[in-house]
Amino acid sequence: MTDPAETLSVVLADDIEIVRAGLRTILEAQPDIRVAAEARNGREAVAAAARLRPDVVLMDVRMPEMDGIEATRRIVSARMARVIVLTTFALDEYVWEALAAGASGFLSKDVSPERLCAAVRDAVAGDVLLSPDVTRRLVEHFTTQPPPMNVTPQPLRGLSEREVEILRLVAEGLSNAEIARRLFVAESTIKTHVSNILTKIDARDRVQAVVIAYRTKLVS
Repeated sequence: MTDPAETLSVVLADDIEIVRAGLRTILEAQPDIRVAAEARNGREAVAAAARLRPDVVLMDVRMPEMDGIEATRRIVSARMARVIVLTTFALDEYVWEALAAGASGFLSKDVSPERLCAAVRDAVAGDVLLSPDVTRRLVEHFTTQPPPMNVTPQPLRGLSEREVEILRLVAEGLSNAEIARRLFVAESTIKTHVSNILTKIDARDRVQAVVIAYRTKLVS
């Protein structure tokens, strides 16, 4: 049985009740995750995060009263919780805004239950995650118009062969845990490599690392 002290708390923010119900069913099937509260709009999400200080808020973008971007900005700036944005292909225009607001990751709403639960755990562990489909859409958006971030491509000459391999996998949208399984090494080893990669290529986070990987033609 999971120690209650180790249980991860989640707030669900979506204006559609059936979506929240589906997310709750998936998350609460896990022994280490509990849904602390639900919110129907951004204002309720911010209030719940301030009151409960959950580990993660799963945040929809389009909601009444206050949208998910502004709610994310308020929650992250006050360090109330980490935020994972749930997006759809129709919401690409909001992704860069959510990045600037401090979101820890993005998932499409048709994500598998396994990936959703893993995303919550990854966010708590400090990983910035992008599902492969959202990564592809991010790159498509980036290549058609400059993102509202100061991203400057950096040479990759300083990376070792192993670091180049890991950067490719990061650019595919894999989390540290998934990369570790792919390469048959400890997750802690991957975390160290990723940290070193970000330093060497002067990237703020995994999102910028993905952009640099595409800009430098490491992946296409």
